[in-house]
Amino acid sequence: MAEYERTMDFSKLRNDFPTMRTDKGVYLDSACQTLRPDSVIEAVVEYYEKYPVCGGRSVHHLANEVSVRVDETREALCRFFNGSSPGSFVFTKNTTEAINTVAFGLGLRRGDAVVTTDSEHNSNYVPWLTLRDSAGIEMRMSHSGPDGLFDIESFKEAMDGNVRLVSMCQCSNVTGCTVPIKAVAEIAHDHGAKVLVDGSQAAPHMKVDMEDLDVDFYAMSIHKMLGPTGMGVLYGKEECLEGLRALQYGGGTVGLVTYDSVDFAPVPDRFEAGLQNYAGIFGTKAAVEYLEKVGMENIARNDADLMRYMFSRIEDVKGLSVVGPEDPDKRCAVLSFNIDGLGSHDVAMMLDSVDGIMVRSGMHCAHPFFVSRKVEGSVRASVYLYNNRSDIDRFATALGKIAETFGGR
Repeated sequence: MAEYERTMDFSKLRNDFPTMRTDKGVYLDSACQTLRPDSVIEAVVEYYEKYPVCGGRSVHHLANEVSVRVDETREALCRFFNGSSPGSFVFTKNTTEAINTVAFGLGLRRGDAVVTTDSEHNSNYVPWLTLRDSAGIEMRMSHSGPDGLFDIESFKEAMDGNVRLVSMCQCSNVTGCTVPIKAVAEIAHDHGAKVLVDGSQAAPHMKVDMEDLDVDFYAMSIHKMLGPTGMGVLYGKEECLEGLRALQYGGGTVGLVTYDSVDFAPVPDRFEAGLQNYAGIFGTKAAVEYLEKVGMENIARNDADLMRYMFSRIEDVKGLSVVGPEDPDKRCAVLSFNIDGLGSHDVAMMLDSVDGIMVRSGMHCAHPFFVSRKVEGSVRASVYLYNNRSDIDRFATALGKIAETFGGR
């Protein structure tokens, strides 16, 4: 793929994605999982065809090549996210595993407080609820306004010297609202707390600079940023990773083991137990390089243009109510909504049936957000770099027909 200009024509990218070339539907479910370009698929196939062996253990030439590729992928991640060092990037299965690694590795005890927002994914609630019940930690919450916008004053009120960790999404997967993470980190550090960011919805859509944000931990899912399934990353400042207990133990995490002692491997190896997803790591490097060539600033601009266009096309849809802010500039690439008289799953299935429009429905693994607002769920349409206005037109036309024919009953 050639490097694109800052004022690029995003229509050029669609041909890089085999799903776009072969499927005649409209994919608006990228907040769940993105499609993959040819270069990522080729990188995964390259591992299985040319280097289908284990890295970091054997010393033959195939294993050495895999080990080099693993190192190169960490270097690519470090460059892309401006991390402190390649060793600050730990391979995980997904954001969920990354969050759990921090949650159960910090050694939180009775009386320690963890602050979240009221708009988190279940993966950023369940570990803290579990630790509340098992270890006696205190779980606090920064409350947003009715539209889901982050309230920094509410966050400040939740902070005191007992807070050990602030754990927040950078972008909500329901409302698309963005949290000012840099300001949050500064406030948290002033109180002596560490900061963990769920970046699964932010990292694919905006420039993320670890040094500038000054966060202690950052979790992300590579499968939401053009990469293979089963691949995530946990970024951590080296000193913070050094103070973290591993979530799993075994091969690859140790230096030397005797019958009565264990010497753990240095960071990041101590967090990567067992044989790794090497094909996924190959694909991760290809995904990062693809995004790097397109440019995150370009992606952010294109996302914003598509969201503005989407809002302009649905404003007259009968019985439509938006979940979250009605200003498209306050949403990061997602539109969550309901149609009067119809359940979210019904709308999603009808969209697929009418014109192959693929969206998400339900509570989007953000149950507390919906339960607290007495909303049963929503339909979620999410855009990414391979979508265009034609996709939005088809979505809006199909949605209008469904609302007019079946809504309000």
